[in-house]
Amino acid sequence: MSSLLPAVAEQLFRDIHRTYRETSHIPDDLLIALKFVFGPCALQALDLVDQRSVTCLSSPSGRKAFQVIGASGHLYTCFVSCHYCPCPAFAYTVLRRNEGLLCKHILAAYLCQAMGVTQQESVSDQQMSMLLSGTAAP
Repeated sequence: MSSLLPAVAEQLFRDIHRTYRETSHIPDDLLIALKFVFGPCALQALDLVDQRSVTCLSSPSGRKAFQVIGASGHLYTCFVSCHYCPCPAFAYTVLRRNEGLLCKHILAAYLCQAMGVTQQESVSDQQMSMLLSGTAAP
């Protein structure tokens, strides 16, 4: 996990990882903690996880990006390494109003990683460069 998140969020993802690996579910106390730390987007992020909407794209050079299919069907390319998502909620809630740590798309990517349920897709370095520059999607 990234050191850009507060320690409480880091610990929460570690607890989810450990518990989900052992029991294949997230207990109520951790769900309540998710809601407390991340607010209303926690439930929306869990819904995206349930729908298997998150794919981790990785290139031979080691770069990673996450593509998340939002509730509206729109595809968002998120970067957890710098906490960026092009969705309107990220721009407004996280950047402009500073009312949340993450949008539901980035949170879904973190949760999928913690739970070990992220779909994986390999792309070429050229495809990743195009994705990072916003000129094309793989």
